[in-house]
Amino acid sequence: MALEEQCSAPPRWQAISVTHVEFPEGDLTGKLLAYISLLPVAILVGFVTLIVFKRELHTISFFTGVLLNEGVNWVLKHILREPRPCAGSHTTVYAEYGMPSNHSQLIWFFVVYFFLFLYLRMHQTNNARCVDLLWRHVLSIVLLGMASSVSYSRVYLLYHTWSQVFYGAVTGSTMAIIWFFFTQEVLTPLFPKIAEWPISEYFLVRDTSLIPNILWFEYTVTRSEARNRQRKLGTKLQ
Repeated sequence: MALEEQCSAPPRWQAISVTHVEFPEGDLTGKLLAYISLLPVAILVGFVTLIVFKRELHTISFFTGVLLNEGVNWVLKHILREPRPCAGSHTTVYAEYGMPSNHSQLIWFFVVYFFLFLYLRMHQTNNARCVDLLWRHVLSIVLLGMASSVSYSRVYLLYHTWSQVFYGAVTGSTMAIIWFFFTQEVLTPLFPKIAEWPISEYFLVRDTSLIPNILWFEYTVTRSEARNRQRKLGTKLQ
């Protein structure tokens, strides 16, 4: 259906509780896409959770880039001042302007940055074995599908036009490329010094950028510590 027809006869909207994301009443596809459009919110929650529990400098830098990307989106929206499609059709809209799409810009920033991390940074630190390459490719396809779905959901639900979503994706991708190389070339060499700051030591902030495989490192260290404690406990019981 053309956008003009959708705007001339807007559907009755039903909102997902708490989030206020609206979808056409009785439209199962719209309901699914409404939940998919919440993925950027889940990403932000995931970042905060990782920072609180891991306190790793690269994660903090990644999240800083996300916040900077959000700031750029706000500035562009208030410079361009392009209205959303079907103005007034939704009962709850947090931002008046639609160019560029906030959701599209955020999700493509996240996905493109992750692509670069998988294929450039991890390539430098891990052996390019078949299994490693396979899971990177599979994860990349999943991320690409996720970003495309979020972008499409914003058009389907009449929150944005195709051009607003497209330029949001372009802006987010560009910001991700800039921020990734800035992190790699400027910030990463500074991480060891930052980790030694008194405030970093107080809040247990750490730098794992020099560890080739952080998952394997954490697994082996945790297993070794658990075995040592088990031996000590067994010695005490004897």
